[in-house]
Amino acid sequence: MAAKGRTIVYGIPNCDTVKKARTWLEARGVAFEFQDFKKAGLSAALVKSWLADVSIESLLNRRGTTWRGLPDEAKAAAETLDGAIALMVEKPSIVKRPVVVVDGRVKSLGFSADEYASLFG
Repeated sequence: MAAKGRTIVYGIPNCDTVKKARTWLEARGVAFEFQDFKKAGLSAALVKSWLADVSIESLLNRRGTTWRGLPDEAKAAAETLDGAIALMVEKPSIVKRPVVVVDGRVKSLGFSADEYASLFG
């Protein structure tokens, strides 16, 4: 079933995965709005709304360079839900991206052509 409604892609423009996702969507004529969360920032309320649809473990990217560069105390603080949300608000580049939201619900994290084809095909 193809996604209908307002689609927002949250991410960082120079991220390779975000570029792949945007290129895929554009090539297939999928209308979407892009939100650069590094420039615009993230609010705790927005992150909490995403957590209604995805787990904190999925949303918090512990494999990226931003995570690896954090001091141990910041990593330890991210072990609590409030600490992880605060970290994502402070350092949006630690969020797994892109975050694809359709009609206010997270439908995808990251990019997978197969997943996008089933979502938007």
